[in-house]
Amino acid sequence: MSIGEDIRNAMARDPAARSAIEVFFCYPGLHAIWFHRVNHWFWEHRLLFAARFLSHVSRFLTGIEIHPAAKIGKRVFIDHGMGVVIGETAEVGNDILIYMGVVLGGTALEKVKRHPTIEDGVIIGSGASVLGPITVGKGAKIGAGSVVIRPVPPGATVVGVPGRIAGPECAPKKDPVHGDMPDPMLRVISRLLDRQNQLEDRLKILERVQPLLPGEEAAEATGIESDVRKALAEVIDPEVGIDIMDLGLVKEIRVMGRRVEVDMVLTTTGCPLVDFLTDQVKTRVSHVPLVEAVDVQVLDEPWDWDRFVTQKGVLKEI
Repeated sequence: MSIGEDIRNAMARDPAARSAIEVFFCYPGLHAIWFHRVNHWFWEHRLLFAARFLSHVSRFLTGIEIHPAAKIGKRVFIDHGMGVVIGETAEVGNDILIYMGVVLGGTALEKVKRHPTIEDGVIIGSGASVLGPITVGKGAKIGAGSVVIRPVPPGATVVGVPGRIAGPECAPKKDPVHGDMPDPMLRVISRLLDRQNQLEDRLKILERVQPLLPGEEAAEATGIESDVRKALAEVIDPEVGIDIMDLGLVKEIRVMGRRVEVDMVLTTTGCPLVDFLTDQVKTRVSHVPLVEAVDVQVLDEPWDWDRFVTQKGVLKEI
């Protein structure tokens, strides 16, 4: 393991690196690794206090804490590195990329193997925590901010809290795309929504072909009318900011099977909002379950102010 190899690895991993001398003097991640090699030698030769003291000095200078007993492989690159913590029994393989804020921590208080084992070629994103004596398989990727508490198969992508496998368990790419982190929860929600839409479509088909029993037609019409009124209460007249039901613009609602007719009263059929309100009514009512057709008629009648004031509405409440 040479300093030159570490510098070449850093320049290959970090596109911001411009020269070897810059990497040598300005990359605390490399400084922490170099300190650790000395500290680990002291630890292996039972010079425990010297190892711990030098690791403390390294932490003070670099902001990276690596226990002297931790095993670090070749070509490990800690990018930026501030806040990285690597515990006593952690084992880090070769060609590892670790970003700032990563914790390879323990979950036990006994003097046993309590920190993770990171196999070759793993990428660990910013702020991720890998906890316990688990193994992160070769070529795996840990998304930023993830909390990993279960073993990760080789080549898998893990994201979330707690970490969930979101990517394929396959051979890693030579040049991984760090931003290509799928969201397993979004995938599950999308599938549930697709399933819900399929069930709603099937239910609507069944409702259309299922003949109604005697007495059910009136109940169905009443239910549709109630749903239509609720839908129309969401149509707001932009001039006054009040829904058209409270304004009294809806004079009558007629339900004829699966067809709905809505009579609207405006001051004049030449009102500039006629087309807008008509489209809004058709859109809202067409979304009501069981409604297959919507007709809107604009009546040539004056709007009744007294009717608006006396009905239960926004203006009356004020």
